[in-house]
Amino acid sequence: MYKKSIKLGDITTGHIQGIATDKDRQYMYYSFTTCLIKTDMDGNIVGSVRGLAGHLGCIAYNYDDGRVYGSLEFKHDQIGTGILKRINQGSESDVDVTDGFYVAIFDVEKIDRTDMDAEKDGVMTAVHLSEVLDDYTAEGHRHGCSGIDGITFAPVAASSDIRKYLYVAYGIYSDTDRDDNDCQVILRYDISDWQRFEKPLNQSAMHKSGPDKPDGKYFVYTGNTAYGIQNLEYDETTGYMFAAVYRGEKEKFPNYPMFVIDMNKPSRCQQGAEYLSLARTGIRDDASGIWGMDFPYGATGMISLGDGLFYFSRDYVDEKSWGTDIGLYKFDANNGIFEKI
Repeated sequence: MYKKSIKLGDITTGHIQGIATDKDRQYMYYSFTTCLIKTDMDGNIVGSVRGLAGHLGCIAYNYDDGRVYGSLEFKHDQIGTGILKRINQGSESDVDVTDGFYVAIFDVEKIDRTDMDAEKDGVMTAVHLSEVLDDYTAEGHRHGCSGIDGITFAPVAASSDIRKYLYVAYGIYSDTDRDDNDCQVILRYDISDWQRFEKPLNQSAMHKSGPDKPDGKYFVYTGNTAYGIQNLEYDETTGYMFAAVYRGEKEKFPNYPMFVIDMNKPSRCQQGAEYLSLARTGIRDDASGIWGMDFPYGATGMISLGDGLFYFSRDYVDEKSWGTDIGLYKFDANNGIFEKI
């Protein structure tokens, strides 16, 4: 029986970015921008990992190896400089980093106390994603790439291959004066041999150990968003991948806060690129033909629990700290809506 509410507050490292839970539902994991927190299922803190000078975003628990994977980005745009400014206010010497985009991998069984060090305590390794760095540093930020955020494990779309692959979604600058940022970009990686890439992260001399290219690169036509897919979550029951975003601003689009990617349908090739399809669930915008959901939660964390059940983070901010109240919801696949339990 799942709890209908799990609360965690008084966090000072930034707002919540993502949530995950293990297969046996013994622990919850939360990324709070520069910190990973582990609690029991009542929200009591068991341990935490600190010391990150970058943006830890969406997280996902890998049932195959029992570790938590998260998107981790270091950059010097508005988001990155804001993080560094907050960190440096509490330090004697300025902290700086090199631009880079990683999948952080946490050995969560080792997280048994608070304030463990991400670099020194042997609980985190990282794999560099050169494809993201290439798009981010390209002139004008290719595809509007601002980095990475959403992350999940899912099979290849409409494939008999039952293996789960790691999917990593781009952050996308919302720039309303361009049209090449109206698609979400999602990379697929086979992580079965990633042990050869995994290394501890030294933020003073960051490594670039990782695959040269993804195993797949997909586009999803959604229209404009603010910073792309914030959270990505695959649901085994429906075969859907739920993509939560911050609403876009271009008036020609419906600017939904959630899109549903239909992994039951094969990708299609269009002008040399592979596209995934939106599921025909929720609301259809007649003008653009885009399907989506007008559901307010998910951008700061969501978990598919199976059998149509989901946990969603409902974030809040106090005067000097951040928190979340995680709520239990049921997905009504026939009507394309989430109902609070």
